[in-house]
Amino acid sequence: MNKPLNLLIIDDNEEILVALKDFFSMDNFNVYSAIDGLEALKIIESENIAFDLIITDIVMPNISGVGIISIVKQRWPDVPVIAITGWGEHPEALAAEADADLVIEKPFDLAELKKKVNELLLKKT
Repeated sequence: MNKPLNLLIIDDNEEILVALKDFFSMDNFNVYSAIDGLEALKIIESENIAFDLIITDIVMPNISGVGIISIVKQRWPDVPVIAITGWGEHPEALAAEADADLVIEKPFDLAELKKKVNELLLKKT
């Protein structure tokens, strides 16, 4: 069996955060979660974890998803980042500018998200 992959999920909507955490925990993932960008940054910086993939909401209090994407891509350019948003076109453009590997609009299908996660992880190896 393959070693579990480390996944970080960041969303300020607790329902979405719990749903995504539960969904990916059933798979071969160690799932870490953060309720906003600031908490995510603390996890990224304080834990000695090599994340295999990060899923982040774009519009959040404290540090936005765009800020998280920028930080992650500067330090770990090989870590795929999926940006999720429920806010029209402008945040998507920002996420693309910050080098998100993929931008998905809410609401999204969990099976489709999982497919995209697997595609990005395959590209990475």
